[in-house]
Amino acid sequence: MAAKTDGSAPALTPEQLQSVRGTLRSPRRLKTEVLAGLVVALALIPEAIAFSIIAGVDPRIGLFASFTMAVTIAFLGGRPAMISAATGAVALVIAPLVKSHGVDYLVAAVILAGVFQIVLGLSGVAKLMRFIPRSVMVGFVNALAILIFLSQVPELVGVPWLVYPLTAVGLLIVFGLPRLTRAVPAPLVAIVVLTLITVVAAVAIPTVGDKGELPDSLPSLFVPNVPFSLETLEIIFPFALAMAFVGLLESLMTAKLVDDITDTRSPKTREAWGQGAANIVTGFFGGMGGCAMIGQTMINVKASGARTRISTFLAGVFLLILVVVLGDVVSLIPMAALVAVMIFVSVATFDWHSIRPATLKALPKSETLVMVATVVVVVATHNLAIGVGVGVLVAMVLFARRVAHFVTVARTLTEDDGGPLATYRVDGELFFASSNDLYTQFEYALDPERVVIDMHASHLWDASTVAALDAITEKYRHHGKRVEVVGLNDSSVLMRERLAGKLGAGH
Repeated sequence: MAAKTDGSAPALTPEQLQSVRGTLRSPRRLKTEVLAGLVVALALIPEAIAFSIIAGVDPRIGLFASFTMAVTIAFLGGRPAMISAATGAVALVIAPLVKSHGVDYLVAAVILAGVFQIVLGLSGVAKLMRFIPRSVMVGFVNALAILIFLSQVPELVGVPWLVYPLTAVGLLIVFGLPRLTRAVPAPLVAIVVLTLITVVAAVAIPTVGDKGELPDSLPSLFVPNVPFSLETLEIIFPFALAMAFVGLLESLMTAKLVDDITDTRSPKTREAWGQGAANIVTGFFGGMGGCAMIGQTMINVKASGARTRISTFLAGVFLLILVVVLGDVVSLIPMAALVAVMIFVSVATFDWHSIRPATLKALPKSETLVMVATVVVVVATHNLAIGVGVGVLVAMVLFARRVAHFVTVARTLTEDDGGPLATYRVDGELFFASSNDLYTQFEYALDPERVVIDMHASHLWDASTVAALDAITEKYRHHGKRVEVVGLNDSSVLMRERLAGKLGAGH
């Protein structure tokens, strides 16, 4: 039973805080969701425009993609309060396709990527998340924080000097206001205050309007004008597949991060196919596709305190209203305000505990190496999928190397009625990394004519181990000695019976 926060009402559990129905009945919680959605929408606008430029498309395509992704995933996604929209990772994947074949092929690729994501989601690809180590997750989070910060640096270079004091004021608000009150999200206050200052003082500094022209009409249905042929499939297939994998990886990793922040669990399979459905809808409205956005999600969940699908839905709705109806007002927002908000998000996202000297001293060096490798690759490539892939690969290699050293071979010499006997007791898990050295652990020339290999405390995991046993027994036969392998468990026996003598000489 939940503990009480005061003398009258019990505290809500994290799961109850995610209830849409419960939030609609609570004015205080509903206000948090509404304001969070508004802040996210304001922060989405310049980023969607920037990602459109990266992809080589009109800003309308990125803005409308952010609207359709957010609204669709609010209903179909598995992770409440997570924000999905047009992203830089997707923009980088599709940019070459836009340059070589145009927007129609881009939209076709987005729709096909959505189909791939649905298939992958329903086939259980989300379950692979459990193979991503914590050190990779920490590296992913820290790399994202660094990328969010670095993405703001261009907004602070080659700009009027007034940008710097205004950014400082914005940082003071977003970091200081929560210490006084959390009634209104600090990022929203910073955006409003800095906009009023620049408008009233008539200060000429970069604004959202400088990023690109905002649309003045609603999105409409769009069917890509491409031939329905095998040639078209050959063109869009690699881009669609890359987009599907990158989008799913970012989305599932972000969902796991939000799970940790909110102390709740979310259905990753639903999130996977929900992302696919959102991309299909986005494609048929002429959008560039997208996935979960870590920066906007952190604004929503961590900075603004949102917990439900309401904030995600309203972020999309507010985005459309702001760019179509209130475009003239939104274009006046100084970039300094949004830079301050994103720097705050960067600082809040970074796992500072992971780099404390006490933490680094306590962690195994291999864990630290995996985290650093993930961070370095992500920051160097600006590609989260590559960074996470390298992190997992490094973790696997280091784990295999560590486990390989746990295998021991103990030799004892005894004598019975049959004469001298050499017994080897093999202890540990035998797979490719540990079994390669197994061959060298035996005294082939010195052992008596009878040899027993006791496998009671070990297990055969792969063909490499069976090949190693074949090589060992064959070596003893060359020396004219009889060797018997005993103590294999049932699954190891089956594997050896199936593969023994069929793997070549081995050694």
